[in-house]
Amino acid sequence: MSGVIPARGGGREPDRQPTADFFLCDIFDASPKDDMASMEHPLFSLATRPDRRILSYDHNGTRIEVVPSVKGLATIHDKDILIYCISQLMAAMNAGRSLSRTLHLRAHDLLVATNRETSGDGYKRLREAFERLAGTRITTNYETGGHEVTTGFGLIESWQIVRKSRGGRMVSVAVTLSEWLWRAVLSKSVLTLSREYFQLRKPLERRIYELIRKHCGRQPAWRVSVEVLHKKSGSASPRRVFRRMLRDMIAADLLPDYHLSEEPGDVIRASPRASMVEPPVQSPRPQLAAATLEAARATAPGADVYALQAEWEAMWRRSGSPVLRSPDRAFLGWLARRGEG
Repeated sequence: MSGVIPARGGGREPDRQPTADFFLCDIFDASPKDDMASMEHPLFSLATRPDRRILSYDHNGTRIEVVPSVKGLATIHDKDILIYCISQLMAAMNAGRSLSRTLHLRAHDLLVATNRETSGDGYKRLREAFERLAGTRITTNYETGGHEVTTGFGLIESWQIVRKSRGGRMVSVAVTLSEWLWRAVLSKSVLTLSREYFQLRKPLERRIYELIRKHCGRQPAWRVSVEVLHKKSGSASPRRVFRRMLRDMIAADLLPDYHLSEEPGDVIRASPRASMVEPPVQSPRPQLAAATLEAARATAPGADVYALQAEWEAMWRRSGSPVLRSPDRAFLGWLARRGEG
């Protein structure tokens, strides 16, 4: 039992570092990250009013059914909560911190990070988003984290208001992610989004950006038929209306990172903007203290600690070379997880 008080004259020392059963969201500069499964497949409603349809999707062997609660389907804007949670967990993982499927977050931080209003209405809409995320049920056979999932689950398992202000406004919230989403985080099945994603107001713009980010990435171009794009977007609009919306999107040219154009044969072409294809600025190599390498030798007896350091640095660069507040702690945390695997 943690926190044991020692008896007089001896006894056990108290556990001053008990294992936490939750993860505290406190990384203010975490890059937005989205799980690849929900980027690929339409799990969220694009409607701006309560949507109580049952959605069915079948494409290339992947079958998905999305069932709403009485509150309606979770929307693409509700997904901001999941993006925030994933972003916090991935930043912590890269820094070598311990993770948990249950996250404690400050409502104000979430609203600011996702470009939402911090007024009373903003908190009310946030609560409604939690209710839709917990109430929307999904059945799918999609593979994530090396496991094929054929089961039903909510987009989040549960949530609760941990603390309210005197006026009744939520201050801190606890969220438990679904096992499905948790496995996506642990397997790093995620992609980084532009921070400008949260500035996109129209649901279809967000959905099209997700699909392009997933399929185009940094390739010179990605071409897709309007028919397939319509299906993968999850839009409820007739195809002719959907096509017109795409043309409006092309004319407005507001998508972050990508430029859209129309080609003959009812095809849409997406290509990265010049600002995106420039080589990323390389962060300086993380420096490890001699004591950290000694600790690594004790953790992995007989191993070449310099080879381990090189392996960790390669992983760090693949993850985008994030700024590490404590490279030593990040390295030792990675080494511990590597040993557990």
